[in-house]
Amino acid sequence: MSLIQVSNLTFGYEGSFDNVFENASFAIDTDWKCGFIGRNGRGKTTFLNLLRGKYGYSGTITASVEFEYFPFDVEDPYMTPLDIAESIQPDFEQWRLSRELSLLDVDPDDIFYRPYCTLSYGERTKVLLAILFIRENSFLLIDEPTNHLDIAARDTLARYLKSKRGFILVSHDRAFLDAVIDHTLSINRANITVQKGNFSSWQREKDREDQFELQQNEKLKKDVKRLEAAARRTADWSDAKEKTKNASFDSGYTGHKAAKMMKRSKAIEARRNDALEEKSALLKNIESADTKLQIATLRHPKELLVEARDLSIDYGDGPIFSPARFEIRRGERIALQGKNGCGKSSILKLLCGENVPHTGTLDKASGLMISYIPQSAEGLSGMLSDFALENGIDESLFKSILRKLEFQRTQFDKRMEDFSEGQKKKVLIAKSLCEKAHLLVWDEPLNFIDVISRMQLEELLTACRPTVIFVEHDRRFTENVATKIINL
Repeated sequence: MSLIQVSNLTFGYEGSFDNVFENASFAIDTDWKCGFIGRNGRGKTTFLNLLRGKYGYSGTITASVEFEYFPFDVEDPYMTPLDIAESIQPDFEQWRLSRELSLLDVDPDDIFYRPYCTLSYGERTKVLLAILFIRENSFLLIDEPTNHLDIAARDTLARYLKSKRGFILVSHDRAFLDAVIDHTLSINRANITVQKGNFSSWQREKDREDQFELQQNEKLKKDVKRLEAAARRTADWSDAKEKTKNASFDSGYTGHKAAKMMKRSKAIEARRNDALEEKSALLKNIESADTKLQIATLRHPKELLVEARDLSIDYGDGPIFSPARFEIRRGERIALQGKNGCGKSSILKLLCGENVPHTGTLDKASGLMISYIPQSAEGLSGMLSDFALENGIDESLFKSILRKLEFQRTQFDKRMEDFSEGQKKKVLIAKSLCEKAHLLVWDEPLNFIDVISRMQLEELLTACRPTVIFVEHDRRFTENVATKIINL
């Protein structure tokens, strides 16, 4: 057991007006399985890089462990897992790597000699983690390991990490966090907190604190209003009596009373100022006063929007999955599920009109308008204003949605190629919400998206009830949103 001690940490990127961290202090035990959460752009990856010594900063970070970062870069994509392991730790013992891979449900004999570039995303994730966990006296900084993993692979990874001793895990998958972590490190709007428990216990405590602050805020608003009215009444009375002091009759009592009321008025004003100061300290960690998203979907006149009969994808080696029959009806929220590589994305592309080789039929209602979010945000470039113009969407609504997804206004002046992966994905989500469409087709929309934004999207989809078919491996999101599940 040892501590990672952070004291008065202050850091800001060169050329930026605001610091990412300002006098942050906290401690983490290296035995903890610590989940690391916070909005996109709050500084999670930056903090991991500070632990690794990549940037200069003020304050202190002390630790008696060596930090290892996942995912690390593989220099040559044609290296085998054994080559990669040897480049990381030349004296590693092969049986240890075999054991770690077996715990991750990977057959070592099948994977040891295959080029890294031929591995699936899930296999790459498991290989890199297994290699890092064979190193002794290392503390792993695991940055979003579940992207592109299906639900079964996430469950396997959760069991594996649960068996390990200590690490910091950045993830936005609530079910995954609940299955793995025992402490939660959270970057909030106003501070950084460390709390014992998993994500659900952190969320309950956060909701309780938010509710308390909102109640205190309402109480103080009423107190301020009442005190301001009282101050006005006493001040008006004392001013009026002060003007009569030079009149023909003044027993001295009225002047004394006026002075007393003036003193009371000043006391009330002081109390009001104290209440305002207390009020200004509230609501700093509540994500936003108005986080409700907007959506511009259309209602199609027909109830049956899509009908698939004996549908399968066939790239020339035979059907990928058994012929499927399904319908998409107006108002349904359909989750398309199955293992990685089973054809889910191909079905969505076929829905969007792409020339995907298939058998069977896929019929769409006449005039059906579709809004599509692809799996990858690669290729985004240029300014947000130009992007809105090119895609024919309302720029004001587009940027309003991004603001509610915690985009800072300073981001609007940056080029999209400089955005983080999470910010790029939010651009695609905001675009889709702005498009006038009858059907939303979303392919893994939540990759890299922070947990608060995921909950905002859940609230939007369940409240507004658009028609949507989506692929998503976030178990909690699917449970909360889907009205129907299609398993391939």
